[in-house]
Amino acid sequence: MPTPRKYNTDAERYAAYRQRKKDARLKELQAKGLPPLPAIPTMPGTRRWSALNELASHLLMTERDEMESYRDDRSESWQEGDNGQEFDERFESLQAALERLADMDWPKRS
Repeated sequence: MPTPRKYNTDAERYAAYRQRKKDARLKELQAKGLPPLPAIPTMPGTRRWSALNELASHLLMTERDEMESYRDDRSESWQEGDNGQEFDERFESLQAALERLADMDWPKRS
């Protein structure tokens, strides 16, 4: 015996799917501690963007610390070789990204 239809049309089925996806995304964002966007679409989401900026900064600082530790564990010949030079270029790019994030003038979350 076939499973009874839950939705009468494909449009209803797809609308329910979109709603489930939207709800799942909202739960995911709430689990990360991000404030929601304003209900009025013409208002800026400054608090949310500030929180995202803080999260991005934290992640990049973690990456920077891990990269420093990795570089310090390598031999001096590795650090002076081609691999070390490429690594230093990536590290400098990361430092520049952190500085650009710090330069963004977002109000602090309260």
